[in-house]
Amino acid sequence: MITLGTLKNDLRGRKQVRRVGRGVGSGVGKTCGRGQKGAGARSGYKRRLGYEGGQFRLFAKLPIRGFSNARFRKELDVVNLSQIDQAYEDGEVVNAETLADKGLLSGRTHGVKILGDGELTKKVTFEVHSLSAAARDKLQKAKITFQLSRS
Repeated sequence: MITLGTLKNDLRGRKQVRRVGRGVGSGVGKTCGRGQKGAGARSGYKRRLGYEGGQFRLFAKLPIRGFSNARFRKELDVVNLSQIDQAYEDGEVVNAETLADKGLLSGRTHGVKILGDGELTKKVTFEVHSLSAAARDKLQKAKITFQLSRS
C-alpha cells in the first residue's frame, strides 16, 4: 500500500542543504565558509558576475567577436488571412488603424505583416507593411489590391 510517508522520488534526488555554523567538526563551522573579514564575510554580499577578486576579468581580456542586429530589429504584428476574413466586410480597407480598432493588433510593434493561413473570401484592400509569400500569392490569385507602406 502506498501512503504519503512511503512515496519516493527516484527521478531526481533532493540536494542536501548545507547547514553552516554548526561546530568545527562539520567543516563549515564558526565562519561558515566565508573566511575571516572583508565584504565577503558580511551579510548581504553578492559577488558581481564575472568578478575575479580584483584580477582583470577574463571576459574583458577576450576580443569582441561578431555583431548582432537584434537590438535594432523592428518587430511586426502578424495577422492571418483567416482572421481578416472573419473581421472584415467587402470593400473595407485593411491597415494598421482598422486592425487595431478590431482588436487584432498588440499595439507594441512597428507595423503589420499579413500571413497566408486560411482563405480570404471578402474583397478588401490592403495597406500594410509586409506580406508573406503565401499571402501575396493568394491575394494575386483572388485579384485583391494591396499596397506596401514603408513607415
